[in-house]
Amino acid sequence: MTDLSALPPGSGLRGATIPVLRERGQREVFCGLTGIVWLHRKMQDAFFLVVGSRTCAHLIQSAAGVMIFSEPRFGTAILGDRDLAGIADANDELDRLCVQLLERRPDIGTLFLVGSCPSEVIKLDLAKAAERLSAQLLPRVRVVSYSGSGIETTFTQGEDSALGALVPLMPRSEARQLLVVGCIADVVEDQFRRVFDQLGIGPVSFFPARRAGDLPSVGPNTDLLLAQPFVGNTARALEALGARVLEAPYPFGAEGTTEWFAAAARAWGVDNVQFQDVTRPLEDRARKAVSRHVARLSGKSLFLMPDSQLEIPIARFLNRELGMRLIEVGTPHLDRRLMAAELPLLPDDVALSEGQDVERQLDRLRGAAPDLVLCGLGLANPLEAEGFATKWSIELVFSPVHGYEQAGDLAELFARPLDRRERLRV
Repeated sequence: MTDLSALPPGSGLRGATIPVLRERGQREVFCGLTGIVWLHRKMQDAFFLVVGSRTCAHLIQSAAGVMIFSEPRFGTAILGDRDLAGIADANDELDRLCVQLLERRPDIGTLFLVGSCPSEVIKLDLAKAAERLSAQLLPRVRVVSYSGSGIETTFTQGEDSALGALVPLMPRSEARQLLVVGCIADVVEDQFRRVFDQLGIGPVSFFPARRAGDLPSVGPNTDLLLAQPFVGNTARALEALGARVLEAPYPFGAEGTTEWFAAAARAWGVDNVQFQDVTRPLEDRARKAVSRHVARLSGKSLFLMPDSQLEIPIARFLNRELGMRLIEVGTPHLDRRLMAAELPLLPDDVALSEGQDVERQLDRLRGAAPDLVLCGLGLANPLEAEGFATKWSIELVFSPVHGYEQAGDLAELFARPLDRRERLRV
């Protein structure tokens, strides 16, 4: 059980010295536009308008699984040949389209203009477009912009860019408060809020909120607790406004969730007895749910390809709570500061890689012959054809996997491919 008098788990030196294989070659990742899929579900008054190509439109439509007759809160302003050639004025067309959209959808309170590779190639200034449209449409609609281009990023960084675009608009406050940063499912937010209330920690706000227009305040007395490991730029922008990041593992599994709450409890001076009374039953229930999958996963080897930036905390959970053997933990981008509490919890013999040279990494994977591979969609089917069991990493972002109540579900996501493989053998 966690003792609040102990130092945070990230206080050791190993996290700063663990060797990292840095690779800079061909990558297999989605672009930041994919973040729209979970962001539009979270922020119920927001609309995400991608300014891009037909390929961008097909990507978002496919990733979201939305049927053509539905009314999603995202769309694509498709750049045609005349736009790309500079024959048509793309800004005039964009203004006309936005006004038309808002007339059709009066429920929109915040409109995100999302840049893509094509819009950035033709140097379409969406920041100025957002400023121009906001001046025209405020106070009814706020227009902001961010880049979802995948030229140099991975898909979860789209959320970081979207939240970062909202930081300058957040009201300032001197009040003591806790701000949870990172998009989480509503059911998880409700669970976390109940625990904070029982611990006497508050007021607590979540960023993003369920309505994009309900921006939380921030200031020098704001403590930040990161719910996602890919919001580094947003965290730094909030720190520039005086907020302080609380170092903690991420709330995946029983152990990670308890340590996550413990970081807030230490900062807010919660009594150790009260902390144990609140968290122990929840942690015990989570461990019991996880234990149902130990027999399937314990001792099995795992290779994590870089895709979502969730790889390190997920590897920690699978190793420490389910007994899986880690061969290589790959991550698209390693922010040592955001991983300061996670890295010391990895086993000493794990290989850690940052970036990707996909052919070299596949060679290492084939040589290791792991029991299970965590990877992106583009690699899953080819690896399955070669006989490997795979788990899609994007499912970890689309599914509620944070917190105590979801710990068993998170474990089951990894047990399921091995169970399926066993059934197919029979």
